[in-house]
Order: sequence, then structure tokens, then C-alpha cells
Amino acid sequence: MSLQKTQVDPYVTVQQHILEGQKRFPGASGDFSSLLSGITLASKIIADKVRRAGISDILGAQGDINVQGEVQQKLDVYANEMLYHYMGLRDSVGVLASEENENPTILHQGADDAKYAIVFDPLDGSSNIDVNVSVGTTFSILRCPEDDEDLPPEEWVLQPGRKQIAAGYVVYGSSTILVYSVGNGVHGFTLDPSIGVFVLSHPNMRMPAQGPYYSVNESYRDLFPPRYAEYIDRLRGGVLGQRYSS
Repeated sequence: MSLQKTQVDPYVTVQQHILEGQKRFPGASGDFSSLLSGITLASKIIADKVRRAGISDILGAQGDINVQGEVQQKLDVYANEMLYHYMGLRDSVGVLASEENENPTILHQGADDAKYAIVFDPLDGSSNIDVNVSVGTTFSILRCPEDDEDLPPEEWVLQPGRKQIAAGYVVYGSSTILVYSVGNGVHGFTLDPSIGVFVLSHPNMRMPAQGPYYSVNESYRDLFPPRYAEYIDRLRGGVLGQRYSS
């Protein structure tokens, strides 16, 4: 009796994807790949806490006010601590800047390897977690400016967006999805809870040429300029060729 082989589509994990990208740069030290790995690890831990939000004592306000004037939620603080911890373990990180902290944090000051800055919002939308609405982490990675190596580390985060070398977000919803780009396409990975890793689920994501939706916070409609409000009415009414919905 012989065993029949079955064809199985192999998983492409986010770690494999990161390492494949590293191969495009023969002289790469692996530091940048380590940063992305740190973000994925922290996000998996945050995802686990979000899933148990109604069971463990993690819902509600912490009581402090962040730099944006918002009341910090317990999950805000937890997510912030996780990202600070796991990114702080990377010797290549020179600066961490979080929405939850007033000033950037300088790490490994003076070290030659500490050449990256990480900017992040640890848990956007955390005030909605009580009603089971999706929340997420956003992040951006920048490098110490090569043309101004004397620039103070806390000013590394003030570079224009075109200087980013990577950016992405993680959505914690019915599934946990990580989306990131290093400048050569946008790729999405879904966390497979059975094996605890992000696997490639949305390769080469692209915006459609035209979609049926518009996105705007209409609770501020009364504050919109008249022509802006008129344009939204035209979208919804189908005057522009098709009827859009929000």
C-alpha cells in the first residue's frame, strides 16, 4: 500500500516575506528585518489582549490624559508598553515616538547601530473597544538622515513622509491583519491563530481605479464649507454618474 501525496499550498509567513525582501540587498545587516519582526511580535501580543478584552480587566479608562488631550484607555497603555518593550530590545532603534507620549524617547544614545526611528500610534480607536469595534496599530520607520548625521535624534521623526523606509498598520477585528510596505508594493498578512503566525493573504494590494464608496466623518457635516457639503450630496445623489455610499 502506497501513500498518496497531496498537493498543499505552502504558507508564506511574514517572516519569510521579510527575509525574501532582505535578499534584494546583498549587504543588508538584518537590522531592518529585525525591526519588522519586533513589530509583528508586539502586535500578536496586543491582538491576544484585545481578544480577551471582555474577560480580563483591560477595558475602560486608565485615567491619564495623553498629549492629544484624550483620556488614555487601559488598552492604550498596554499596547504602548508592548511596542516600547519589544522595539527597545533592538539595538538598531535610536528613537521611539508614540502618540501616547509627549516627547520622543532616545534609546542607545551614541551607538553607531542605533540609526532608526519608529513612530507609532499603539492603539488607534481604543475608545471603541467597549462596543467591539475594530481597533488598530499604525507605524512608520525612518532612518537617521544620511545628509545630516549631526541632527539630534529626537528630530529624526520630523522628516517628510517621502523619507519613510517602511510603514504599515495592524487591524484587530474579526481577524488580525497586518499590512505593510517597504516601497515595493503593499502586502497584507492575516494572523493564523492555529499556528500563531501572520501568513500572506493579500499580496500586492492596490487601490481600485474607482470605487463605490467615499469616506468622511459626517458628524462634522455642519462645520464643512458649503461647497464641500454640496459635493458630498452630489456623490450620494448619483449626479456624478453613479451613486456613492459611505
